Amino acid sequence: MPKYVIEREIPGAGNLTAEQLKGVSQTSCGVLRYMGPEIQWVQSYVTGDKIYCVYISPNKEMVLEHAKQGGFPANLVSEVATIIDPTTAE
Repeated sequence: MPKYVIEREIPGAGNLTAEQLKGVSQTSCGVLRYMGPEIQWVQSYVTGDKIYCVYISPNKEMVLEHAKQGGFPANLVSEVATIIDPTTAE
């Protein structure tokens, strides 16, 4: 199944408290439960003004629907073509 990286522009994201991040996570998980098992949240990276999320989904439209239902921005959704890591150099 395809994997996607979602860039979410959220001013001050890096300053969100643990409680605020928990709330965002709970909202996301609630929407995912409603949408069914086809779409899965893998993990997210919080930076200064953005959150980068990794999702597994059958298509980009489902990722965008999750963002809409959760009230999250999805400024850029990119399908992952391949994954590399340090072992790729071997």
